[in-house]
Amino acid sequence: MTLSRHGRSGAPASAARGEEDADRYRGRWSVLSNTTLGVLMATIDASIVLISLPDIFRGIQLNPLTPGNTSYFLWLLMGYMLVTAVLVVSFGRLGDMFGRVKMYNLGFVIFTVFSILLSVTWMHGPAAAIYMIVMRVFQGVGGALIMANSAAIITDAFPRRQRGLALGINAVAAIAGSFIGLVLGGLLAPVDWRLVFWVSVPVGVAGSVWGYINLKDRGIRTPARIDWLGNVTFAAGLVAVLVGIVYGIEPHGGHVMGWTNPLVIAALAGGVALLGLFAWIETRVPAPMFRIPLFRLRAFTAGNLASLMAALGRGGLMFILIIWLQGIWLPRHGYSFSQTPLWAGIYMLPLTAGFLIAGPVSGALSDRFGARPFATGGMLLAAVTFGLLEALPVNFSYPAFAVLLLMNGLAMGLFASPNRAAIMNSLPADQRGQGAGMSSTTQNSAMVLSIGIFFTLIISGLASHLPATLASGLTAQGVPAADAVRVAHLPPTATVFGAFLGYNPIASLLGPAGVLSRLPHARAAYLTGRSFFPDLISAPFASGLHEAFAFAIAAMLIAAAASWLRGKPRIQPDAGTTGSGEAGPRGVEAGTSGGRDA
Repeated sequence: MTLSRHGRSGAPASAARGEEDADRYRGRWSVLSNTTLGVLMATIDASIVLISLPDIFRGIQLNPLTPGNTSYFLWLLMGYMLVTAVLVVSFGRLGDMFGRVKMYNLGFVIFTVFSILLSVTWMHGPAAAIYMIVMRVFQGVGGALIMANSAAIITDAFPRRQRGLALGINAVAAIAGSFIGLVLGGLLAPVDWRLVFWVSVPVGVAGSVWGYINLKDRGIRTPARIDWLGNVTFAAGLVAVLVGIVYGIEPHGGHVMGWTNPLVIAALAGGVALLGLFAWIETRVPAPMFRIPLFRLRAFTAGNLASLMAALGRGGLMFILIIWLQGIWLPRHGYSFSQTPLWAGIYMLPLTAGFLIAGPVSGALSDRFGARPFATGGMLLAAVTFGLLEALPVNFSYPAFAVLLLMNGLAMGLFASPNRAAIMNSLPADQRGQGAGMSSTTQNSAMVLSIGIFFTLIISGLASHLPATLASGLTAQGVPAADAVRVAHLPPTATVFGAFLGYNPIASLLGPAGVLSRLPHARAAYLTGRSFFPDLISAPFASGLHEAFAFAIAAMLIAAAASWLRGKPRIQPDAGTTGSGEAGPRGVEAGTSGGRDA
């Protein structure tokens, strides 16, 4: 054994490594605070518009339910999510090449600038809608830069023994932001719809200044040429698929939805073909944007598959629960349709509370015991809660509903933090930005796909039962048979969107034709009151709800299986360490630079 001049083997090297680690991890809580603020802002803005759409469209003097205007509604709602899904991989790769902090700070600035431009919209009608959609797309560019690099920056800044806790807090902020946005939008939009965008500006300015002053790049930069061909084919393929999903939700011809539209079929088929071409290209270029060999890491592949299925089961279901509250439950319990968007957000708060409780706790525990038991258990618990929600009557007792929402939030929190930490820990230090972008793309794409799946299931269920129910219900209240049949055979998309946006559905369907004005006042008031439509739609809605919950349960069970099959945890060495690196946490074996799982 070789002794150092200090009389102990390896003492100077250990001391030097300890000093280096102490310097590298100094200021890590400031890093977590800033990156969590950024992710929270980006996810709040994804949902705050959702709940504020009625006030936004009234502000720009455009009725989103008028034929031809539905596409404006869908693009203002989903354009932001589509852009973030498409760009996060490319931006994660740019972070690896040019510095993650630099890309992250640029995202804060872009997001803030386009928040200001959204709030100063001066036009009205379709021109205003198009302007806002374009500004939302560019705001999504800023959001993608933030989301692509925040997890990698945290992974670089925190030692392994605290990484699960830090990534857990960040992941919970990302998920909780989507629910906080619902309440915040419901409070601000009725005062002035422009406040929905102004609220991000002071946060964005403070975060930008804070980031440029305090954040330091601690990761490994990987100089490489930009994979232009891969970027183009990936973006074109994913855009085509997601655009096909958006227009598949809309009515087409005599069909209630657009899945038979030749343009939708062509977009989906062409998008899949382009993504296949992209995968082939990535195995041929020297510096790919999407590093296919990362999928040889079992923890990375299983974690992303679990994340994909969890997002498929969770994303669209959130909107279905809101429709359930806004279209049926809240009106039945004394709330006017115009009040339902705000109160739906408030009544969904137990779900947020579950995330906030379980996320940091499970993240910290996964640092000691590994991700597999928490991620798998979370998905199994989520499947149970979806089964219990399916068993509830449409006009449920709220305490039971709230308990199930809390349990579901706890389940998702148990899963999200450990799963995210396991994915990031499996990545080599010089590929964390790229891997984080791949993971974020998986989740964001699944959210858009999930909305398409759940809307399809709900609208298909409504289309098979609602026309006859609506026609007989309207005729019984004195609506002429011809008008009742005409309204009953309108695509149920308008009915769903009407409830979703806080419009009175019957007033939206009968009002423009002047039918209500020809009815006795008492009957017109009953038709547009709080009980007629909820009572009428309950049975048809329950049919679609059953299919949606069945899909969610299946998705959760697949996610649980993927989580369990991730294998024994191994952690890649940090930047600046040797293969042995820092001793891993209890129950976690430090990996090698090859990153092969057990």
